Amino acid sequence: MKILVLTWEFPPKIVGGISRHVAELYPELVKSGHEIHLITVEFGQAPLYEIVEGVKVHRVRVNPGHDFFHWIANLNQSFGHHASKIIAEEGNFDLIHAHDWVVGDGAIALKHNFKIPLVATIHATEYGRYNGIYTDTQRYISSKEEALTHDAWRTIVCSGYMRDELQRAFGTPTDKIDIIYNGIRAEKKQLPPQFDRNRFRRRFAEDREKIVYYVGRMAYEKGIYLLLNAAPIILSEMNSCVKFIIIGGGNTNALKEQAWNLGIWDRCYFTGFMSDEDLNKFQTIADCAVFPSLYEPFGIVALESFAAKVPVVVSNTGGLPEVVQHTKTGIVTETNNADSLAWGILEVLKNPGYARWLIDNAFASLEEHFDWFKLARKTEQVYSRIIAERSQISWH
Repeated sequence: MKILVLTWEFPPKIVGGISRHVAELYPELVKSGHEIHLITVEFGQAPLYEIVEGVKVHRVRVNPGHDFFHWIANLNQSFGHHASKIIAEEGNFDLIHAHDWVVGDGAIALKHNFKIPLVATIHATEYGRYNGIYTDTQRYISSKEEALTHDAWRTIVCSGYMRDELQRAFGTPTDKIDIIYNGIRAEKKQLPPQFDRNRFRRRFAEDREKIVYYVGRMAYEKGIYLLLNAAPIILSEMNSCVKFIIIGGGNTNALKEQAWNLGIWDRCYFTGFMSDEDLNKFQTIADCAVFPSLYEPFGIVALESFAAKVPVVVSNTGGLPEVVQHTKTGIVTETNNADSLAWGILEVLKNPGYARWLIDNAFASLEEHFDWFKLARKTEQVYSRIIAERSQISWH
């Protein structure tokens, strides 16, 4: 198969989970003999064209425009122009695969111009992020998401929860949706034997302190404020021997103010952005990973903690309960409930034998449910179905 992929995120440009998803899925498809051309946005010093693990990556310059939506319009125009050149040079493609609404307009135009079937992966929805649509901006984004799902031959989502969300938000027929989980390369969390664990750990906490951490975007729907609200309960039970590490770029002023007002400022460490290299090291020295999201389509961060062998506590929202099996591969707590979150974290911190059992089960689940080789085969099946159906029709 010859696949044209459109994505606004690709390493080294990492905003959310899309970047890692596309960077790890498509090399597996290349290994099976498929030709992948991936169009993404120019970023930093990354070359405009390179081959990454067999994937032919085309980075396109995009005029920044006056605002975010002007930039998106420019992006789709630039992607469409560049993709048209690739098709002219390389010959026709079997499929176009669009990731997220941001690239939707360009993908839809290419579909109609070249009569190439379109498959879309919807990683999240505006409806889900805000539990409804309330503003003109949200309405605009939601309309673009709906247009992409409407024009796609089939739509891929990362969880059963997201399948149901597409039905609620857009009325997407169930038989048009395929559920394929996100995956992880567990081997990337393996560290060299010379790694000095204790020395690295002391950058963040004293030897006597347990480390509880969150990593991700500093967005309201990630529920970081709940972790801070749970902290006083945990500290009271643990004789204040806990350090809460908040990892991620973005504006943390409100969270820092909350920590100060709760009287836990000295128990918190806001690291800002952390490189993948340091994050891989950090996760091996932590005692508990916490993801108290209010909305989470899937939760790749939970898989990364599984791979790093850190016990995980999550909220029972979105796709997280599909990723984390309660009391088997982690602890699932009530959404938007700081008391429940504190209980879950204390279960891990106060019961090291139980925490180790959760870790072992979680790591074993990676190969069974979240292995990219197996997930690529499922993606390949979706592609094959679309190509077979396309061959049966005349497209005027």
